Amino acid sequence: MPVEITPETIRRAPKVVLHDHLDGGLRPQTIIDLAAAVGYQKLPTAAAGQLRQWFSDAADSGSLVRYLETFEHTVAVMQTPSGLRRVASECAEDLAEDGVVYAEVRWAPEQHVERGLSLVEVVDAVLAGFTDGCMAAAARGHPIQVGALVTAMRHAARSKEIAELAVAYRDRGVVGFDIAGAEAGFPPTRHLDAFEYLRRENFHFTIHAGEAFGLPSIWEALQWCGADRLGHGVRIIDDITVSGSSLEDHVASARLGRLAQYVRDKRIPLELCPSSNIQTGAARSVLRHPIGLLRRLQFRTTVNTDNRLMSDTSMTKEMCQLVDAFGYDWSDLRWLTINAVKSAFIPFDQRLNIINTQIKPRYAELLA
Repeated sequence: MPVEITPETIRRAPKVVLHDHLDGGLRPQTIIDLAAAVGYQKLPTAAAGQLRQWFSDAADSGSLVRYLETFEHTVAVMQTPSGLRRVASECAEDLAEDGVVYAEVRWAPEQHVERGLSLVEVVDAVLAGFTDGCMAAAARGHPIQVGALVTAMRHAARSKEIAELAVAYRDRGVVGFDIAGAEAGFPPTRHLDAFEYLRRENFHFTIHAGEAFGLPSIWEALQWCGADRLGHGVRIIDDITVSGSSLEDHVASARLGRLAQYVRDKRIPLELCPSSNIQTGAARSVLRHPIGLLRRLQFRTTVNTDNRLMSDTSMTKEMCQLVDAFGYDWSDLRWLTINAVKSAFIPFDQRLNIINTQIKPRYAELLA
């Protein structure tokens, strides 16, 4: 008989996350400690439990703009080498404790230079923290590998410089590039020089697209910029016509538009983040989240946390929600996890090793 699916058995199952923001996953007590260390006095409360609740409440607004405002506090305390290193180390440890065996964590170095750090110093501190966290997690019996995604802000004008920084660290822990921030008014085509440079360097990149803005954002990210993956990409659902009221009706009647067909045919990974997508208004509820239909239609769907602090979530919680909403079993969770490994930005042999030595054997035990 298969192992019963519970929050604890899901937590112990191997998981992979591709879309997790470093500045969106801090421990509340760490924010308080770092705020005191740098003299930051704008926190809404100095009690860790209350601060955790404040972030969750503030992010639960249905507005991406309001959601992004919560980052003012986390970014403000991540302005020193020691602070960045601590946050990155704890990030790796927390993900490993949640059963994550491979993670790609992104952050924007340009947001952490307010106190005089150089971009290089920022990257060095974060990578050192990931190394610390991976070593600490392995010592506790929870090995994890973390790849860094260096991010540029889409409303700024430093994307080419940040892209060059990412490539410079490609063999030292950085596995890819991203642009993030509010989509509306800041299309990815504003950063074509960065993406052209990355393609010339044979470097991987993902683009936040199809979250707060719709199909044009996805189309530009793919056809103009050449993205390997779509950060969220949830709005691809707008190019799928369905009839009926149930998920079964939708699957049976689904008609894909040309962009949706292209995304599915090309196996372009969708970095879906159910809890975050609901908070930002990209989806109404878990039960009505497009992942239900997209998974049934065989899109390259992956499950992610986005911002663990703001959404008060983890990979375990995200998977538990999908089990409750769609009746997923271990086969579904394995499928989603292998999708994520296949879509990772590490070399093929490393991806294959994770699948064959960690994912398949453990899920075989769960399914036995």
